[in-house]
Amino acid sequence: MLSGLDPSGGAGIQADIQAITALGAHPLPVITCLTVQDTRNVYNATAVDARLIHEQLECLAADTPFQAIKTGALGNAEIVDTLLDFLADKPDIPLIVDPVIKAAGGGDLADQVLITRMAEALFARADLITPNGIELAMLGANEDLASAAGNLLSAGCQAVLATGGHGTGDHIENTLYRPGQPPQSWQIRRVGGEYHGTGCTLAASIAAGRAAGLSQPEAIAQAQRFVSMAIGQAMAVGKGQPVPDRNGRLPS
Repeated sequence: MLSGLDPSGGAGIQADIQAITALGAHPLPVITCLTVQDTRNVYNATAVDARLIHEQLECLAADTPFQAIKTGALGNAEIVDTLLDFLADKPDIPLIVDPVIKAAGGGDLADQVLITRMAEALFARADLITPNGIELAMLGANEDLASAAGNLLSAGCQAVLATGGHGTGDHIENTLYRPGQPPQSWQIRRVGGEYHGTGCTLAASIAAGRAAGLSQPEAIAQAQRFVSMAIGQAMAVGKGQPVPDRNGRLPS
């Protein structure tokens, strides 16, 4: 996975490592950006040199097979191009893109150049993108989320999972949109408010399922069960959002 480093341990690369490990896969963590962050917000972020990321990806690929790739905060547009170059001759690797734009506290994690490059090139390569409601409305240029998802599909996305963690109501509903197919939804009970790192956890869990050979809907269903378990035993780490406890394993 390619994600940012969250020093609070709640989101980013740490969430990915914990979720992927708990679901029985082995993570290959590549850090894309360093952040100044706590459980309340992101205050600063600096991208890692794209050349170093290129070297890491090529080094890993020469040693071990990649069964899936998950991205979180990508740092800058150059890193997007580095990943696309790496994947150019690897069309069968599922790519799960969590299009991280802003932290829950409002801090920026992507500038307009990066957002545009993701939308124009990365999304079409992705097996699935997993925007939350705010990101989906922005990326799909429509406050109606079904219409926004439709716009993204028309622009070349293969599949959009609209995640409902930032919504309201008794249940969190995640809805999968795919071209030419009716939407498919999953629900889990909403417990309390928002949690730090649930979007990362969900996308990483989906990637773990895809790496294990699950279909897209099967991987989403498994990921939802894992997220529900993790937020059900969340930890109060700091003064902001609780952090999902990703150390448990789903019952077989």
